[in-house]
Amino acid sequence: MIEALVYDDQYNLVECGTALTRPWHLSYPYVFRADGDIWMLPEARQSGQLTLYRARELPWKWEEAATIPIDPGAVDATPVFHDGRWWLFYGRGGRNAPGLMDLNIAYSDQLTGPWTPHPANPVRQGMSSRPAGTPQVDGDGRIDLPLQDSTTTYGGSVRRLSISRLDPRHFEAEEFDWLAPTPALAPYVDGLHTLSIAGDVALIDCKRIDRSLGGAIAWHRGRFARRFS
Repeated sequence: MIEALVYDDQYNLVECGTALTRPWHLSYPYVFRADGDIWMLPEARQSGQLTLYRARELPWKWEEAATIPIDPGAVDATPVFHDGRWWLFYGRGGRNAPGLMDLNIAYSDQLTGPWTPHPANPVRQGMSSRPAGTPQVDGDGRIDLPLQDSTTTYGGSVRRLSISRLDPRHFEAEEFDWLAPTPALAPYVDGLHTLSIAGDVALIDCKRIDRSLGGAIAWHRGRFARRFS
């Protein structure tokens, strides 16, 4: 399930509700504007495919616009338009090691495809290879891609992958430290999961680990529900 929260210009919550529901797990609702429309590409690995949605009535109504048939195990797919093409960054990893990922890339002339996997895939491997939010393209064409750093805990911090060369044959990038929890976020100091940009607003998804008995019960209930679905 994907939920939407609507705020006014003073960041007061004015409305919340369900934006999209499907009979499988949904997360990482990557929302972006392209070709005069607003689109959403949620993570839905349990469905076995990536489905691109177009907003009919933002943020409450969405229609299926296309299926992206690249990899049934794709996680946190993140599109960005760069140098006349669409590029799609996505993770792929094992179920028993949620932080261990391969970073892969596909490209297309059109958002709805067809998509071609990059010949250098996987372009990156390890515990900080999973996309973690909105890429930024600077004036020199360099792409800054947020990545989850799960070295110490799942979604522990956000690293920056600075991509200096990206074309259908080549990939060159450097990784840097970027964002980590600080005491100012208390009590949510156990991780930074994603960084999202919407206009002049930046949103971070931070976490708190509940080690109480109630927290342990909730964790096991969630794990059982995901397996059952």
